[in-house]
Order: sequence, then C-alpha cells, then structure tokens
Amino acid sequence: MGREALQGVKRLVVKAGSNVVIHPDGTPALSRLFALMETLAAQRRAGREVLLVSSGAVGLGVQALGLKKKPGQLDLKQACAAVGQGRLMALYQEGFARLGVEAAQVLLTEEDFSNRRRYLNLRATLDRILALGAIPVINENDTVSTQELESEDPGRPWERPVFGDNDKLSALVASKMDADLLVILSDVEGLFTANPQVHPEARLVPEVPELTPEIEASASGVSSRGRGGMATKLAAARIATSAGAWVVVASGLRDGVLGRVLAGEAEGTLFHPGPRLRGRQRWIAFASAPAGRILVNPGAREALQRGKASLLSAGVTGFQGDFQRDDVVAICGEEGREFARGVAQMDREAAESLVGGAGKPRVVVHRDTLVLGEGS
Repeated sequence: MGREALQGVKRLVVKAGSNVVIHPDGTPALSRLFALMETLAAQRRAGREVLLVSSGAVGLGVQALGLKKKPGQLDLKQACAAVGQGRLMALYQEGFARLGVEAAQVLLTEEDFSNRRRYLNLRATLDRILALGAIPVINENDTVSTQELESEDPGRPWERPVFGDNDKLSALVASKMDADLLVILSDVEGLFTANPQVHPEARLVPEVPELTPEIEASASGVSSRGRGGMATKLAAARIATSAGAWVVVASGLRDGVLGRVLAGEAEGTLFHPGPRLRGRQRWIAFASAPAGRILVNPGAREALQRGKASLLSAGVTGFQGDFQRDDVVAICGEEGREFARGVAQMDREAAESLVGGAGKPRVVVHRDTLVLGEGS
C-alpha cells in the first residue's frame, strides 16, 4: 500500500512553514495562504478532520514593526511574535470565515507536552474543537515560551526542548491526535539523496518505507526563513510514523500541492508508517523533556536492549541532572550517549544511595515505562 492510502485519511495535520506563509520581503503570501485555506475548508466540508500548524508569526511581526531583519535578542523576538501572531490569526480567521469554516487559535508551550496531565487535556480540547466543525490553527506561544526561540545549552543536553521548531510540533500534534496523515509544507520538494544546494546531481526520494540512520545522515541545512531544515523534518517524520501516521514532505510553493497529495498523486516524499508505539510510550520517547540522565554499564545496556528488562541500581554508574520520582530520564551508556528513555521510580538522591551498595538491587526504571531509541 502506498499513496492510494492517502485518499482515505480521516484526520489530517498540515504544517505550513514560514517560507510558505511569508514572501522573502516579509509580507504575507496571500495567494498561497488563501489557496491552502480553500483546500483545507473543502476537506473539512468533505468530512475530514483538519488541524493546521502554522509558522510565520515572528516574520510577520518583523515586517509589521519595520525591522530590517529578524532580531537576535529574545525579548525583541517575543515582541515580534506578539504582533505577528495577531496578524497571522486574523488572516486565517478572515479567510476561513469566507469559506464557511471557523478557525480556532491554539497556542502551545513546552509544558503542554512535558506535563503529562496537560498533554492529556490537550487531546480533549482539540477533539472538542474538531467535533464542533472548526479547524484548529496551532503555533507555539512564542510570546511567553522561550524554548523555540533560544538555543539549547550544549552543556546540559538533557534539557533540550521538546520541540524546537514547528516541524516537530506538528508531528507531536499528529501523534497525540492519532492523525492518519501529516503533511509538512515548506520551501523544499522533499527528501533528496543529498543536499541539492551542495550536490546539484541529488535526486528526489519519492518514498521512504523505513527511516534508517543512513537516510537521516543525508539531511543537512536549514531553511532561509524558518528554524527547521530537512533534519527536523526527518525527526518529525519519525515521531509521526511511530504513531502510525503517513507523512508527506512537499513544497508548499507549488500550486495545488496539498490537493494532489490527498488525491494520492506523486508529490514530495512519502514516509510509510512504522511500528506503532503505545500512547504513553510516545509521550516518554518524544513529548517529554528528560529531567536528567542515568549512566549505565555495558551489562545493563545489553540487558535493556535485549528487551523485557528493567534498569536495576546494580547497573547504574552515574547521574546527571536533578530528577524526581515519575520524571522522564534519559538512559545513556558510560560514554554519555542516550539509547533509551524511561520514567524514574525514585528521585536522584534515593537512586544514588543504592549505587554500589549491598543488598538486593532495586528497580530504577521499570521495563513497562522504558522506550528504546533508534538503533538500539
């Protein structure tokens, strides 16, 4: 089964990148936006449930405030987001209203995903919006959230953001909402055999039955206006396909691209669904930021990677970060490279007291809440 499966999707998530929403001069790309809204509204009227993740708020704010370029200071970026988000949502509300569809603004922060209760509440809210026939228009709340606008601290890798770009945000939404299809529209035509900006002979890859480390290694570069690049799109594809969704990465600059994707025509790169993780496993693996790291010896790593084994205190060699019971933690080899995640059964202080001690080993991370990473 391939592209013909896309004709039967019931729940659809579409991500519109900054280069789709905004012209190079910073003005809104009205013709593309209204064409996109027409297609989405038609899908909504045809009975499909539609969620839209849209970038562009900061860029529109830069243009509205008369700035010459995207600012570097965090507070100025947030001010641009505050101005631009209102303009962006006004465009969507006016456009969808003319097409007989209501648009609902949904602004999300890191805590809406890393906090398990808020993560579950998000599903209920979006389900109700869809049941009312509206289209949620989703973006990160850049005015109050700094995770997407700031660079992560390389010295504290366990604190990297849950989503640092709207590619991953759209994948998390698709995963949480059990979407059938995620379409990522940007200024690239899809996945190529190499970076086409560096290698003109690179060819478009029409389908990816399975995401492999080799495929992920072929991605490089970032977009001209947005924060993401092909690497972030592959990371998003991994999240969404792990939830059982099809993923298409295609150029939103091409007229009628979304309609052709939904008709099952050859457009962009199609990623096939992979082995489906359970809902809580998906939250542990992708939607939560690790509160710390647990380093383990080779024997413990081998036992975990064989499957059906819990992490015992006897296999732990060290810790990084301050975590509490029920926090998600990264599990790493002694060299510090993460190969799994899980939910801590105790806080760091209690776990440290068990390492190297006598007596029966205790469970630090139970196998039922442990998810192995790719390549494990």
